[in-house]
Amino acid sequence: MTDNEKKVLLAELLEKEKNGTITPSDRYAIPMQDMPEQDGGKRRTNIKEVATGYTALQAQLEAMRCLRCKTSPCVNGCPVSIDIKGFVTEVAHGNFQEALSIIKKTSLLPAVCGRVCPQEVQCQLHCTVGKKFKDPTLAVSIGRIERFVADLCSGSESTPAIAASTGKKVAVIGSGPGGIVVAADARRAGHDVTIFEAFHRTGGVLVYGIPEFRLPKSIVKKEIDTLEKMGVKIVCNFVVGRTRTIEQLMKEDSFDACYIGVGAGLPSFMKVPGEQLVGVYSANEYLTRANLMKAYQFGKGADTPIAMSKKVAVIGGGNVAMDSARTAVRLGAEKVYLIYRRSENEMPARVEEVHHAKQEGIEFHLLRNPKSILGNSDGSVRALEILKYELGEPDASGRRKPVEIKGSEYELEVDTAIVAIGNAANPLIGQTTPGLELNKWGNIVVDENCKTSLDGVYAGGDIVLGAATVILAMGQGRIAAKAMNEYLSSKSTK
Repeated sequence: MTDNEKKVLLAELLEKEKNGTITPSDRYAIPMQDMPEQDGGKRRTNIKEVATGYTALQAQLEAMRCLRCKTSPCVNGCPVSIDIKGFVTEVAHGNFQEALSIIKKTSLLPAVCGRVCPQEVQCQLHCTVGKKFKDPTLAVSIGRIERFVADLCSGSESTPAIAASTGKKVAVIGSGPGGIVVAADARRAGHDVTIFEAFHRTGGVLVYGIPEFRLPKSIVKKEIDTLEKMGVKIVCNFVVGRTRTIEQLMKEDSFDACYIGVGAGLPSFMKVPGEQLVGVYSANEYLTRANLMKAYQFGKGADTPIAMSKKVAVIGGGNVAMDSARTAVRLGAEKVYLIYRRSENEMPARVEEVHHAKQEGIEFHLLRNPKSILGNSDGSVRALEILKYELGEPDASGRRKPVEIKGSEYELEVDTAIVAIGNAANPLIGQTTPGLELNKWGNIVVDENCKTSLDGVYAGGDIVLGAATVILAMGQGRIAAKAMNEYLSSKSTK
């Protein structure tokens, strides 16, 4: 369909909607708008964003696919309960600034969430259009519309208003998505807010974990800049639990409340022979070197030590595995293999990320898993010993359990192995904070208001939930900030 044909269709649909004659069948018949993107071959050699974003015409047509359901079932899948019908309707009518205002009432990071949130298992999973076609990937493209609005109206928002000073001090540990939300909400309430960040740059997983080709760092910087304009103080290179403990922040530095949003940064390994060899990385380390330390500029301004690999194996099937594999391609690897012990249907990675990885030439070795990592005489990786699997009965997660096929071992020649099978909670906060209750996995235990076992101390995101999404961390941040503000208000009246 040409742009002229799209313009004619949009005009006809808007006229029908105005007259009250548009039907669900009219909306179902609107072609889903594909996201423009870089060519799969060309983008292997650059770190520019893969998906280039909707045009206004595409965004409006996609928004017209929305049925405007009275019950808004899509909101049931949104951790921060964005008024999806409201902002999508405004986009359909070309009121882009108003659409952004609606989103911003509940979500501070629409440009981020529109790019990296797994809408197909959140808001779009509940979309009536997707259910009509029995496929959440054919639902209204809520995330793409959200991204369009956020990008188009970027810089047009005024700095949020700040309430009169309460005289209370709030410490936010970690500058990831949850920390950003808490800092903004606490500052808007009039508190003196300081963010403590362990790295030399702010943004948490948004900066060190998600590659530039999926989430440009300039977008995250804008959000941090807004916090600073609001008067939020940011202290980098500050490791809570080492530089200062939570107890010291509260008792000696006079902070009245604290939010812990440090993520789950302790990488998990396979516990197979050979993981100590040179050339074995955790995905955390590999992505941090590539993203935060700009290893993609190797030889052109950044001297970050990282393997210049020829053959790379990435073990795992989630978004982090996809990010690692696609980063390896951009760092010049000739061959990149994705090793996953289940089938593609069981992969937790987003469908879009799997699609992009295949376009970029990554080879999927499914129903496979390393039995050991083999080294050469100098202690470096030379190959993986791979074992084949078949799917058995479903396990506790509902996915069919992989069952090894005895005697199926073979060698796969590689010089680098990246382990991307998940993360656990870093034990540092728990070890240095007496009285802080943890569960058996080392995650912080909180109540429905994200309050920990310590008065005035709240927590959210991966350190509570385990591996979660950006929007889930934001949702917990919003809950924690509300409870924290109420707690500080009650202290003021005593």
